[in-house]
Amino acid sequence: MGDKKQQTRPKRIFINDVDRYSSKHLAKFLSTSCVAEEEEEASPREEPAFQIVGTVSLSTKDDKDNFLLEHYTSPTRDELLERLLECDVVVYNISESATQQQIEEATWAITALNAEMKNFKSRKMFILVSSVMTWAMTKPQNLEEPDVLLTEEEFRRRRPHPNFRNHNNVEKLVLKLGRGKKFKLTGYVVACGLQYGKGENLFHYFFKVSWLMQFPKVPLFGQGTNHIPMIHVNDLGGVIQNIIELKPKSKYILAVDGSKNTLEDIVQMISDTLGSGKTNKVPEQDAIAMKAFKPDELEYLNIDLRLDAFIIKDSFSLRWTSEAGMVENMASIVEEYKDTRQLLPIRICLVGPPAVGKTTIAEKLCSHYQIHHIKIQEVIEEKITQLKEIVNGADPEIDSEEVATAAEKQLEQFNNSMEMNAGRLADHLVFDILKEKLNSKPCRNHGFVLDGFPKSYEQAKLIFSDKETENQDLTPKKPVYNEKITPEHIFVLNATDDFLTKRAQGLHQSEAEKMRYTQEEFVPRLMRYRQLSTAEETVLDYFDELEILLEHIEVTTGDSEYPDVMKKITEIVGIPKNYGLSPEEQEEEDRMKDEERKQKLAADAAEKKRRNEAALAEMAAQYEEWQRNLSEVERQECELLEAHSLPLRNYLMKYAMPSLTEAMLECSKIKPEDPVDFLAEHLLRNNQQQ
Repeated sequence: MGDKKQQTRPKRIFINDVDRYSSKHLAKFLSTSCVAEEEEEASPREEPAFQIVGTVSLSTKDDKDNFLLEHYTSPTRDELLERLLECDVVVYNISESATQQQIEEATWAITALNAEMKNFKSRKMFILVSSVMTWAMTKPQNLEEPDVLLTEEEFRRRRPHPNFRNHNNVEKLVLKLGRGKKFKLTGYVVACGLQYGKGENLFHYFFKVSWLMQFPKVPLFGQGTNHIPMIHVNDLGGVIQNIIELKPKSKYILAVDGSKNTLEDIVQMISDTLGSGKTNKVPEQDAIAMKAFKPDELEYLNIDLRLDAFIIKDSFSLRWTSEAGMVENMASIVEEYKDTRQLLPIRICLVGPPAVGKTTIAEKLCSHYQIHHIKIQEVIEEKITQLKEIVNGADPEIDSEEVATAAEKQLEQFNNSMEMNAGRLADHLVFDILKEKLNSKPCRNHGFVLDGFPKSYEQAKLIFSDKETENQDLTPKKPVYNEKITPEHIFVLNATDDFLTKRAQGLHQSEAEKMRYTQEEFVPRLMRYRQLSTAEETVLDYFDELEILLEHIEVTTGDSEYPDVMKKITEIVGIPKNYGLSPEEQEEEDRMKDEERKQKLAADAAEKKRRNEAALAEMAAQYEEWQRNLSEVERQECELLEAHSLPLRNYLMKYAMPSLTEAMLECSKIKPEDPVDFLAEHLLRNNQQQ
């Protein structure tokens, strides 16, 4: 029983730098690998096959990194060796822009483990994930047959790119590890193609500029005729899993998919799927000037090799994610890219009466979420302008007569429709234009805000229904709709007629005419909206049938910023799901914030100084007032004492002062030894005589 438990114990696998693109996704893949375990009287259940540990460069582990059993931050060599000795398999990944330090660490790890091999309690495996850049300068054996594919059998003939000689040296070191039963450390080298998939890494620039529609054409640096060996990062994980489980005899394994695509093929397909569908060849050095790629990344993109990985095809049991390569599987890889980076379109529809603020709120939402404002009249005008440019040959990119003829025919159809409908397009043409706009790459990639349209149940049904799916399912439980263009958030802005009328009347005449809010136009428009809102089937009923939640928001304030409405909508929709600001825009925003901060500090300091000066002035004024009051009090006290002392003075002057004056004069003449006693006797004697 103990032996069985020992056999089924998950293998402990070390992977370096698990916070970098390649190692992170390898670790995630291996952490989800399972082995079937038979239980008595029960169906087989799957147990984790591997426990993943590894080094990280950041001091804290991301909460999302739950695929790691343990992580080690900047360990010393002694600490790292102790961790490596605890593992069954050690994977060192130097396949993506490895620094000299990482290569030195991989070299040290091989040497240190080899030195400790005699102390191993069980066999261990060392897997070096290297790069096909160590084959970059390899020539075909027969130069007259340059199209012949290179295979693993020729690995001893491989010649590395000049900047990848150190990689090649590490590969040789691993291949020198001993073989046979007495050697407890087995080494494998996996030379992998350029990795793609998930959120993308090396090819991320092409995905990003295509998704953002940053340029009319996606830049292709150089001629792009070179063939690039590639592999999906999950398929690379599958190769490593097979090596661990199968222990193949061959120690050198090429890990590339079955594609033989050129760089031009790859960039063109990315542009077709995500962007404008156009590419523009620019000088290779522009990649550095545009900050699109670093010099070492361009070295990878310039590789020109055609390889055949027969070992993984013939000996491994891979569950391929992308066997045919990136170009053939671009649709699923783009979805994977969007999902990994959370680049999800935000689709909003604002419904409400005229003058409730739909357009202003839509503009604010578009600015906040970096999505597209869809106003039906502007969409129609944009389409007509586009057709005119094609017909007049103003667009140099359009050189096809068929396209020009089709545009001319469509423009004529629009003109005829407007002539027959008093300058308005027929509804079905408007719906076609709107659907084309909603299906455009910018709207599909980023999202949109529909401003007050559609207005009725029938309009919504004609725009959003998916006829192809509807035909396949004859008895749908709910209306079938095109999820790619149907809004996912419906906000119904409500306000009273009195509030809306006063707002329209408060506009300047020129602004009211521009917005069609004059008295003659506004009231009928408001009445039409109320009628449509009370119809048997409304536009809100359509969205309700699709089980899309309707959010009703009451507009009661005339504040043009709509803070309460914006707060509620953004809380419901959530955070923006895009790339955010570019480095230049972020730098400008940081600069403006810093300027605002400095201005605020200066204003606060000035205000504090003003308050201090005002307080000092107030204190001085209060002190002066106190001094005045004190002087007044002293004056009043003197007057009061003077008034109180007047009767007493008169009494003394009449009855005491004459006798006292006489006694003092007599005392002055005689000058007795005790003048006080003399005065007393004199006053007593005179008093008795009187």
